Amino acid sequence: MAINRPKGTEDHLPALSPKLTLDVSAQAHGWLVEKARRVLERAGAQRIDTPLFEEADLVKRGVGGSTDIVRKEMFTVYYFGDHGGYILRPEGTAAIVRAYLQNGLKQLPAPLKLWTHGPMFRAERQQRGRLRQFHQVDYEVLGSTDALVDAEAIALMVGVVRELGLTGVRVKLGSIGDPEDRERYNTYLRELFTPQLERLSDDSKDRLTRNPMRILDSKSASDQELLAELGVKPMLDFLGEEAGAHFRAVQAYLTEWGVDYDIDPSIVRGLDYYRRTAWELHHEGVGAKSALGGGGRYDGLAQELGSKEPIPGIGWAFGVERLLLALEAEGMALPEIAGPLLYVAALDEVNVPHAARTAMSARAHARAEFAYRAMKPAAAFRDAERRGAHWVALLGTDEVTQGTLSLKNIRTGEQRSLAAADLATFLQEHA
Repeated sequence: MAINRPKGTEDHLPALSPKLTLDVSAQAHGWLVEKARRVLERAGAQRIDTPLFEEADLVKRGVGGSTDIVRKEMFTVYYFGDHGGYILRPEGTAAIVRAYLQNGLKQLPAPLKLWTHGPMFRAERQQRGRLRQFHQVDYEVLGSTDALVDAEAIALMVGVVRELGLTGVRVKLGSIGDPEDRERYNTYLRELFTPQLERLSDDSKDRLTRNPMRILDSKSASDQELLAELGVKPMLDFLGEEAGAHFRAVQAYLTEWGVDYDIDPSIVRGLDYYRRTAWELHHEGVGAKSALGGGGRYDGLAQELGSKEPIPGIGWAFGVERLLLALEAEGMALPEIAGPLLYVAALDEVNVPHAARTAMSARAHARAEFAYRAMKPAAAFRDAERRGAHWVALLGTDEVTQGTLSLKNIRTGEQRSLAAADLATFLQEHA
């Protein structure tokens, strides 16, 4: 019986694989991350990498005990005695804030901009664009409460997708205010939903006590029907003076910079350490659940993770696979295959080692490959074309004796003879 990859995961395939699509192309993944890196590092973001697994307690405190991630979707990887266990990371923010605190990154100039990318893990039901091992690009800023930082973070997220060539996206922008604003809102929600307790899903009954705002993004159809029936007031109606001014400042910056957005009162972040700005990036081409990613301000997270003083932060992440699905929906093809500049083939077995030496020497200047057995010219040209090569160099006894190479351009048909000593210059000119 064949062994298959685990359910909810994907292999990232080489460029010439059959039935290749954007979301499973290793080349497309690398291309997207490189585009994101360029945008973020030009804005001053520095690369950070954290382990693929963390203390379970970090994720429970950093993501929140009332979330579906902690209650239903965590991958536990190790337990030992009374130890709380390790889990595969379901998101990047908590680990980055942990690394910031543990490694004294507060000593660096603030605000500190950080970015990372890599696999995340959630034990959720697999569907298109939703995997158990998925990949994210993550951007975080620590050390400032300024609305200008919020607006820049949103603009950078939009900047990445624009750099990719994606057009059909929209920012949905909201605010969850300050802790006292959220407490007023939670009181309102408890008073509203308590008489309707029996109509709530089991998850939402639990949330009514723990965190009523989480009811608003319930996945239950009956909960959503109840929300519509009750005409629930939005969090934006409960913003205090300072949070309201902050929200208006964020909007003003985005408008000035030409970043389009829609005010969406349903955007919430239910955990206690979240503050003020929250947003999502949507694209209808990826399906009914159209969010590509999102972000928010989390000024209370550092203290939740053990900091003795508040360290404001804001950040976002998007799913690489979902972004590639959006690009596919807009008709984008796979990035052009970058085959070898030179493919060297020997015409007889005795010269195969010479072909190998020629190719390996050429690698100081360009990508070069060679045939591992003697080949007739027609076979060499076919093999080179399959590999996406630009030039083929044929080596027979005459070429080796005379110190020359017989070259052919696979794409144009041009042929020429070249002194082997001039190969480095030739490759540099055609790279």
